[in-house]
Amino acid sequence: MISYRQVSVVLITLLFIDLTQIVTADDTQFPVMSPNEQLPRILKRIFDRQVDVFGTTVLATSGVSGVAITHTANTLAEFLDNDEDGDVDVPQVADVMCERRATIMVFVSEYECERYSETLESLFEVRMLQSLWETEIHPDGAKYGRFDATLEEVLHLVTVAGYAEVWPHAFGIDSRSHLARAMDIARGGRFRRIPRRYPREAWFTYDDRTCDYECQMVEYFYWGLTSLQGGQEFPGRFEQIRDEWRLNTPKKLREHDKALHTLLTEPEFSMPMKLPDGRYRDK
Repeated sequence: MISYRQVSVVLITLLFIDLTQIVTADDTQFPVMSPNEQLPRILKRIFDRQVDVFGTTVLATSGVSGVAITHTANTLAEFLDNDEDGDVDVPQVADVMCERRATIMVFVSEYECERYSETLESLFEVRMLQSLWETEIHPDGAKYGRFDATLEEVLHLVTVAGYAEVWPHAFGIDSRSHLARAMDIARGGRFRRIPRRYPREAWFTYDDRTCDYECQMVEYFYWGLTSLQGGQEFPGRFEQIRDEWRLNTPKKLREHDKALHTLLTEPEFSMPMKLPDGRYRDK
């Protein structure tokens, strides 16, 4: 499964934040280890550290800091165990992610990720892979007007390898699911290709032409859930994202996208309502 992502990087050179002042490499319930024997040889040649989070694998290359891999693992844990009681909130989601060999690959940068893209292609059919770059990891970034892309990329994996597999009628990545129908309303129509111009009434106007209809569904889910969690409303964020997504607060989502709001708040799905902060603790 080819991972879905918006190709954009915010470089730390504009505003350097010492991440070690925010979280330390030991600040996790999940130990960082060398790659285990079950990992494919291809992955062991690329990655030198591994963290297992409720059955899902987090891998990092040698240049990635301990802070970055820990933050990624903790964010994943918080999506799966949102009340942080030590048990996953929806066991079916964690189980199917484990069955699909869901894996987050943390690279130093986009450049390093692209260096290995062809090598990793052979694994797309047998593992659910999602990439993340340390240059886009910003713990506590909202305090500095930065979005922490860990939230987006980790949620993409949980969406595709978890929710879409457990509840295909609701979140399946195809045009028949409830998620697809809600997205068609949000985009002002069903567009298999990116339109040259979206209808004026649309509030989800993603225009990356490399992102097909199914990819757009994953992005739409991310925008909706993180907005409901309050992750898209820090000062300056609306100006950053308004060309793509306009319902950046829980109130806007509830009032203007009733289909998605209803779907995300359905008790059956036990969606994580608390925004992860990368500080997972089991109580």
